[in-house]
Amino acid sequence: MSETLSAPSSCPVPGAAEPRLTSLSHGGGCGCKIAPGVLSSILRGTGGLPMPPELLVGIETADDAAVYRLNDSQALVATTDFFMPIVDDPFDFGRIAATNALSDVYAMGGQPIMALALVGMPISVLSVETIGKILDGGASVCRAAGIPIAGGHTIDSVEPIYGLVALGLVHPDRVQRNAGARAGDVLVLGKPLGVGIYSAALKKEKLSADGYAQMIANTTRLNTAGPDLAALPGVHALTDVTGFALAGHALEMARGANLTVQLDWPAVPLLPGARDLAAQGIVTGASGRNWAAYGADVALPSGFAPADQALLTDPQTSGGLLVACTPEAVAEVQATFQRHGFEQAAVIGRVTARGERPLVVG
Repeated sequence: MSETLSAPSSCPVPGAAEPRLTSLSHGGGCGCKIAPGVLSSILRGTGGLPMPPELLVGIETADDAAVYRLNDSQALVATTDFFMPIVDDPFDFGRIAATNALSDVYAMGGQPIMALALVGMPISVLSVETIGKILDGGASVCRAAGIPIAGGHTIDSVEPIYGLVALGLVHPDRVQRNAGARAGDVLVLGKPLGVGIYSAALKKEKLSADGYAQMIANTTRLNTAGPDLAALPGVHALTDVTGFALAGHALEMARGANLTVQLDWPAVPLLPGARDLAAQGIVTGASGRNWAAYGADVALPSGFAPADQALLTDPQTSGGLLVACTPEAVAEVQATFQRHGFEQAAVIGRVTARGERPLVVG
């Protein structure tokens, strides 16, 4: 049951130094997701009641959100996302978590209408002021998206956790799934990769001030292009790249359509310096877990560098939209991204008939 958000009733000793937020979490951002293989095992055999016909999108293809038809012109998009700190600044943490949660609504082609806050905080460790800044950061993003935070739920937890339940609306005919790609489609990615590597560098105090600014700009940019992309007749599939990395979400797209995705790796946009950091061994543990879960389904080119593999499997927090569209629609897709401020949106591959493996990297 939803409750009105209020300040916690206890706090640290006044004047005591607070720890870094990232020091309180065993994994930050989408890097703390349960590994894909483990998640599949957990979810196996957990089906409940038969799905009603009004449920347009459920759990069958690991899509970004559930979609429920309300009437002939409206469907409800419902999703939730929350995680532990990826940065130490509480306001920035709140902004990143809220942007990431709203992304799943945009990825279905929906327009957010409201959110509920999910808050778990170690109230004996963090001050009321710090916790308040986290919530303020999330609220600032919701204001930018034009929606209210209409309630939520709070608990006292060992690690700081923040996120949203996000609700949106979409026309039933414009719902975009991750499984609709067709052979011959072109893939366009809206944001550069490397957020996980940046977060690992931040924890090791090896991320520059400019790198931090790039990280915040990337992770707090709302994927507002989603509804406009969904309205384009040449767009067949849409998803956002998050914790399972570009490889994992491209695999979901390929498996859902029973096709093969071919990535043109040199064309994939990267955050500045991300590859150099990866080459120094600054990567997340989630990257290795991702590869262990789905690496057998990925064909890599000869001599593919470990740094590139780390980027391919790098968990993205609040990552970009991945679009599958006809070749004729590419110019309009890129123009739509540009209009929404995604200057680095790029063509990164194509979809072909199903081959030996569902994901081929070239």
